[in-house]
Amino acid sequence: MEWLGLYNYWVVVVLMMTGFYVVIAQGNLIKKIVGLNIFQTSVFVFYISLAKLDGGTAPVYVEGVSAYTNPLPHVLILTAIVVGVALTAMGLALAVRVYEAYGSIEEDEINAQDEQDA
Repeated sequence: MEWLGLYNYWVVVVLMMTGFYVVIAQGNLIKKIVGLNIFQTSVFVFYISLAKLDGGTAPVYVEGVSAYTNPLPHVLILTAIVVGVALTAMGLALAVRVYEAYGSIEEDEINAQDEQDA
């Protein structure tokens, strides 16, 4: 029953598969962006879960402490969050531009209009 104690990894797997399913199954561009954000969040949770050290403290020198948690993964995740927000904004801006050009954000309708124009 040790695998039940690894609930954070189960959360990662559920989030990752949910985000992947939304990206693959949905034809709406906004829903695809939301699915990518869910997938991205699962990666964040995974890296932060790996960075946690049992019994570790902040990397500040304290008398008698020998186990320190590495702060580098947390810093990298903060950077990834900023990049993710920027990419989400860019994706939404592109979705708005696609809507202005095609009148729809549904993938099937966009492909149908492209086939008619060709």
